[in-house]
Amino acid sequence: MFIAVLAAAILHASWNAIAKAVPDQRVAAGLLSVAGLLSGAVGAAVLPAPDPGSWPFIAVSSVLQAGYLLLLVRAYRYGEFGQVYPLARGLPPLLVTVFSLAVLGERLTVGQLAGVVVVSLALTALVFAGRRPAPATGLWLAAATGVLITSYTIVDGVGVRQSGHSLSYAAWLFLAHGLLVLGASWAMYGRGYVRAAAPSARLGLLGGVLAMTAYATVLWAQTQAPLALVSAVRETSLLFAGVIGTLVFAERFSAIRLVATAAAVAGIVLVRVT
Repeated sequence: MFIAVLAAAILHASWNAIAKAVPDQRVAAGLLSVAGLLSGAVGAAVLPAPDPGSWPFIAVSSVLQAGYLLLLVRAYRYGEFGQVYPLARGLPPLLVTVFSLAVLGERLTVGQLAGVVVVSLALTALVFAGRRPAPATGLWLAAATGVLITSYTIVDGVGVRQSGHSLSYAAWLFLAHGLLVLGASWAMYGRGYVRAAAPSARLGLLGGVLAMTAYATVLWAQTQAPLALVSAVRETSLLFAGVIGTLVFAERFSAIRLVATAAAVAGIVLVRVT
């Protein structure tokens, strides 16, 4: 199980790297959504329909997730991979915890409080840990991406419980989300979309397959081990993203960035497992 989740963390960082590597960011999101769209269509065809009460949640989440993917690829256009990825991935656990505290009235344990502080400081350090001043546009887009991830995480947390069938909920969500993203990407080019996407089709489709494989692996792992353990191992993707940023995009993985990234992982683990 540990090896499988570790592999999923690598796959997650890898498909995000592909999202940055696709030369034309306007077609990247559409290509990445194809695998999810197709798997969602198959699931919607063979699985029982989710409970009617979950449809509003599917609709809202699909819009949020479409916005998330479109914003993410745009953030990679302006920012360094080693900064955008940790910021977009590190904000949601922090924001979900704050939401639970402020809106739901939940109480934080000492470990969770420490985790919130550590994540906040780590992400702040990452913003200023580049070899040059971080582009504000990329960081703002990364932060907005993190807010959207937080939003659909909260929506799905309620919606999937209303659905009566989690896999069916996920299938319809992938289908709706994929159609929205592909439609938005197509609208940017009109009739020229296929021609514009063709040079990056293999790379983009590979990214979508990696994303679906990572997601499926984590779902499987959650049936085999405690959720806290799966979540903790999964967050190592932040560290892998730093390595990918250095090896693939020639970004400087300084000692400060290494410490900040490791601290972000540790803080997220504290927030989720304590």
